[in-house]
Order: sequence, then C-alpha cells, then structure tokens
Amino acid sequence: MTLTRTVEGLKNGTVIDHIPAGQGLRILRLFKLAELGERVNVGFNLTSRHMGVKDLIKVENVELTEAQANELALFAPRATVNVIRDSEVAKKHKLAMPATIEGIFACPNSNCISHVEPVDSFFYVTPQGNDVKLKCKYCEKGFSKDIVTAVE
Repeated sequence: MTLTRTVEGLKNGTVIDHIPAGQGLRILRLFKLAELGERVNVGFNLTSRHMGVKDLIKVENVELTEAQANELALFAPRATVNVIRDSEVAKKHKLAMPATIEGIFACPNSNCISHVEPVDSFFYVTPQGNDVKLKCKYCEKGFSKDIVTAVE
C-alpha cells in the first residue's frame, strides 16, 4: 500500500492538527485565519490513525502565540499546534483551557452593552464536564460555546 500526503508541508508558519472532524471550518472562521492574507491549507475529514477522521489547518508565515493556541482548546481540546520555521517544528504548544477570552467572540445576547459600546467582547471560561460555558463580562449571561459567533 502506498501512503501519500494530501497536504504539502510548510516552510514557515503554524500547523493546527488533530482538530475533531467538522470543527476545522468553525476554527477557521472564528479565529479569522483565512483573513490574515497568507496562504492557508485546510483539510477536512482526513484519515487519522488515532481519531479516525480529523481536520487540519496550515497557515503560512503566521506563528500563533500560546494564548492564541489555548483559545483553540474551546473547540479542539486535543489539537496539536506546531510552529514551523525552516520546515522544522520549532515549537509545540500544549493546549490548556484559557480562563478568559477577549475580542474573538460576539455575545449572543442582543441586549448586551458590548454590541453598542466600543468595548472588546470578554468571556469568562468555565469547564463543565465535557462541555465549556462562557459567561459574558458585561451582561453576565452564560452561553454554550456552540452559540457564540465571531466578532464582526
């Protein structure tokens, strides 16, 4: 059996691997990775020995910080985030659930002051079993991670 790679390697950038299948597009949109002006390779439903199927995102010439990588943990807690320099893995981020997230998600409460005042959105993150709840700093309402949307 011949093994072929379906996505080419990066010279410099970030590889987000082991994303649960179906979450790749959501991560791409929420974190605006396609809007960075760099080449982005995305694979959906790729074969994985450990996960069965997975999604994969490669962003050229962008190095995610540890804080940015941790924000991905909301949707892909077992993802691996590797920073690539000169075609070699220069740094591996070990994901940890962040305590707060600022400026990425919009509050689903249409009456929240964050929609009319010039403030960055701000959520407190609380793990609850296998799920995660987000509580808005301004309206103090709690939400599932599945209903937050990207800040426009």
